Amino acid sequence: MGTLKVEVREVEGMQLLARTGSGFAFVMDSSKDNGGLEQGPRPKEVLLAALAGCTAMDVISILKKMQEPLEKLVVNVEGESAEEHPKYVKKVILTYVAYGNVNGENLKKAIELSQQKYCGVSATLRPDIEKEIRWEIRHD
Repeated sequence: MGTLKVEVREVEGMQLLARTGSGFAFVMDSSKDNGGLEQGPRPKEVLLAALAGCTAMDVISILKKMQEPLEKLVVNVEGESAEEHPKYVKKVILTYVAYGNVNGENLKKAIELSQQKYCGVSATLRPDIEKEIRWEIRHD
């Protein structure tokens, strides 16, 4: 893919407009306590969304190649920030919920491949971040 570009521009208060090189735009903001207008996600929430999106795309793709009958995948992410500045995300808990008659071992393998080989966002995060991986299969 090569070079990635994003421009972030101040709008009002702490509200920021991000424009991506692929032609999309979204707003980030902060809480009112921090001078924001509360009209967009916080930057660390965007980071966690990027992590969930990256690994979800991997897992969906891998399960399709395995010909697993995945109906839907949901990835929930919780992040824990350090207490002191720079208050980086020191722990993430990723919970994958696969809907359909998916083989559990294949789901586990797809998640491991994503985390260890394919997910560029995961590889970009600090190596000392604690990651907890959970998964479940639902048939409803």
